[in-house]
Formats: sequence, structure tokens, C-alpha cells
Amino acid sequence: MILVHHLNNSRSQRVLWLLEELELTYDLRRYERDPVTNLAPSELASVHPLGKSPVIEIDGRKIAESGAIVDYLCHQHGRHMLPRAGSDEYITHMELLHFAEGSAMVPILLQLYTARLGNNAAPLRPRIDQQLDSHFAYMESMLRPSGHFVLDELSAADIMLSFPAEIAVKQDRGALYPGLARFVETIHARRAWKRAMERGGAYSFA
Repeated sequence: MILVHHLNNSRSQRVLWLLEELELTYDLRRYERDPVTNLAPSELASVHPLGKSPVIEIDGRKIAESGAIVDYLCHQHGRHMLPRAGSDEYITHMELLHFAEGSAMVPILLQLYTARLGNNAAPLRPRIDQQLDSHFAYMESMLRPSGHFVLDELSAADIMLSFPAEIAVKQDRGALYPGLARFVETIHARRAWKRAMERGGAYSFA
């Protein structure tokens, strides 16, 4: 049995979506952000030293980090969502999996944190905005005619890149990146996505 430690309004939603796509049975333990600070509750620190979500437990073994969880679940239960090992698509897929939680998240998190600084953050905003647009443009360019990343059907890269794509749309950049806007609209219409939303609770990026 899979147990998911899930934080509302977080990248953890992708894990629920993947589990629903793979039609895997799982238990859910939900945690709520502090309504004032928006931080994760202290209880998550007892689950994993980082005190963050998502974390999954499988037969007593804990796995943290979204990318690691998605990679593990796809290798174990969703090989059809991974390109053939050694192919050009495999290399691109690996790059995008790491990009989704690496380069893509840096300006997103900087924007979130500096928003609390008011005018003191003004010198940083042009660079943050430039990086956001650079990353969103890169993602737009990586979409295939099918509307997916890497493969012509849903892949692990689609799961991982869903969050930064949602951020682009949430920030009203959909007109600038219509491919990303269509991608988000398409994934949000999937039955598995809707089931994940029903189980996961509040999610501001839908």
C-alpha cells in the first residue's frame, strides 16, 4: 500500500494526479498550510527531516522529493510514461524532469519570497521576471504538436512540468504562451486529474 503525505496548495498535487493516472490504490494523509504564514505545519518534520511534502511511504520506505517520487512510480508502475532508455527522447525527458524542480522553480520561489519584502524587492524583480519568461518560453518551445512534452502521450515530464505551466497561466501569461495554456487546459480536463483534485483538497492553481 502507498501512503501519501500531502500538503494542500503544493506541488504534491502532481503525485496524486500520477497515482490516479496509474490507477494505483493509495492512502492519503492531508496536511494544511498555516493560514497566516502559508508555511507547512510542523507535523511534516516528523515525517521527513526536510519537513516538506510530498513524501510517500511504500512498505515502510519513505521517498521524498517530487521528481524522485514521479521517477520511482513510473519505473515501477508506469513504464509507458517513460521514453525508451538510450533514445534521444530519453535524454530530453531526463533533462526536463530535472528542469521542472531545478531551474524552473528558482524564479518562481524567488518571486514568492520577495513578494513579502514590498518595495525592498524592487531591484530583484526585473531579473526574476526575465528568468520566468525565459523558462516559460523554453517550455513552450519544448511542447510537441500533440500538446505534450517529449512523448505524444502523457509522460512523467508532463506530470512534473504541470506545476510551472500552471504558474504561467495563473500569472496571466497564457496569451504569451498559448501552448502552455492549452496544455494546462488539457490536463485539467483529464478524469484522473479531477479525481486527484477531489482527494487532494484546496489547490489554488487549478
